Amino acid sequence: MISSPIEEIKNRLDIVEVIQNYIKLQKAGVNFRSICPFHSEKAPSFFVSPARQIWHCFGCNAGGNLFNFVMQIEGVEFGDALRILAQKAGVELKRQDPKLETERQRLYEVIELACQFFERQLEGGKTAGAVKKYLLERGTTEDSIKKWRLGYAPDSWQGLSDFLANRGYQKEEIIKAGLAIKKGGNNFRVDPRSYSPRSAGEAGSHESVSTSYDRFRGRIIFPIFDLSSQVIGFGGRILEDTQDEAKYVNSPSTLLYDKSSVLYGLDKARVEIRKKDFCILVEGYLDVILSHQVGFENVIATSGTALTTSQLKILKRYSENMLTAFDMDIAGDTATRRGIDLAQAGGFNVKVITMKKGSDPADIISENSESWGKLVSTAKSILEFYFETAFSRFNKQNPEGKKEISKLLLPIIKIIPNKIEQSYWIQELSKKLEIKEEIIAEELKKTKLDKRESEVEEEKIVLQPKSRKELLEERLAFLIIKYPQMIKVINSEILPNFSQKIQEVFAHFSNKQELSSDGAEFMNYLFLKAEIEKIEEKDAEIEIELCVKETCSLVAKDKLESLTKEIKKAEEAKDFGKTNILIKEFNQLSQQFNSD
Repeated sequence: MISSPIEEIKNRLDIVEVIQNYIKLQKAGVNFRSICPFHSEKAPSFFVSPARQIWHCFGCNAGGNLFNFVMQIEGVEFGDALRILAQKAGVELKRQDPKLETERQRLYEVIELACQFFERQLEGGKTAGAVKKYLLERGTTEDSIKKWRLGYAPDSWQGLSDFLANRGYQKEEIIKAGLAIKKGGNNFRVDPRSYSPRSAGEAGSHESVSTSYDRFRGRIIFPIFDLSSQVIGFGGRILEDTQDEAKYVNSPSTLLYDKSSVLYGLDKARVEIRKKDFCILVEGYLDVILSHQVGFENVIATSGTALTTSQLKILKRYSENMLTAFDMDIAGDTATRRGIDLAQAGGFNVKVITMKKGSDPADIISENSESWGKLVSTAKSILEFYFETAFSRFNKQNPEGKKEISKLLLPIIKIIPNKIEQSYWIQELSKKLEIKEEIIAEELKKTKLDKRESEVEEEKIVLQPKSRKELLEERLAFLIIKYPQMIKVINSEILPNFSQKIQEVFAHFSNKQELSSDGAEFMNYLFLKAEIEKIEEKDAEIEIELCVKETCSLVAKDKLESLTKEIKKAEEAKDFGKTNILIKEFNQLSQQFNSD
């Protein structure tokens, strides 16, 4: 019997290993637990069951199997989750009819083909020698070039577009993938003087040149990966720095790529970040690659942006400790400073790796990797760095200097979320400025912050609300799973008061009736809940009786309300025969309800 790709993936992958690639899990008896990645919480209510291959958050009620998890964490539909997990499991999916493929799938395919095109250009293109020489001179090894899939975009108007068109991709798809730019749009900034008959020849046809052209031309290509190591975008660097061209050109926002939510290298760094419990944030692609090359595999970059709330939320899944290797400046309204402020406000423990002015991690590593290790090990806390910088700029002995120092440092102290830590730095500022703490605290109260710069946006808890009856039924089912002998309290007279889902659970326990797929999924959830929650049998008995009584009471109340409405309608219609029947039914039910 041939199993479906879904079953094959489930058989090959373990849910714990899949989820551990995204968040930190801790052993909790036979299960694993963690802070939920889908809503803000302080105590872990997210559980994973290796025995049942399911996960559930008892805080926001999200849960399911490994497919549901990947869909939620990656923000994709089932088809994309299937493809991601198939790749992890080594399961080959049959190629679909192009008409049935999702737009997202098509974009993944076109981006992957583009990456292969760029790789081949670096291996054997006309300019490959000069590009390879540059990369090797910067310290990049051949192994790293392959690992990070570095490539080269030829200096032609439509080299890539023609390659993709020949493989069946439409011009619109190539533009949507961020690989080509439509002429006449806001992005069209080509100098007409640079257009020549030679360029037209390279592009293929005059018609295609007149409507769009390749985004990446004459650049070293750095593929950008998602958490599943699939290519979703590119960064292109010019080979020689000139004033005429931007040093870097990056993919625009697409259906696959949102630079504010991507951290370059995180797919390769997250295991090490979790293991070492800190990440190192750098600015450039080569900074990341060379760091990994010399053993610092917890290094990532911000994909050409300042730190964003989305990136910080992703990072928090792995560690709350962060070292930065940016060109830091305490003064001025810089994007870097705002990103660090966001991290601090979000509870990150931030340290700064101080480097010589004008140098970057790639330069330091290529010269002497040991010196990079020393800089990492001697990183200063962000507040120490800010204090040193502020006090080195102004004279603390005169009033003007004290004022300028406090102007720089008070906003930074104000965003510290932990009040004990905040109090410590107030004391430090008081000592160094030789001003009473009370005065510093008073000035701190007056300090105003830009909310956008000082607060990490809280994730809204997307609760799946349940009615009182649903909660009672689930509690009852959970307690009976915990103590199966208590099924005797559910007799045929009260059974109709429960939902079909709960009746199925009771039938399974009473006569081993086979469960439906939904019933089996619900049963797994109840078993997980039963394993986690401890309750004595005598207490369970009392709770079971209360749950049964209140559930029956709620059903009776609903019926009485419904009968009241029907009686009113019958009276308005002057249907006295029906009215009398309904009143009789109402009185019988009311007597029964009051006697209970």
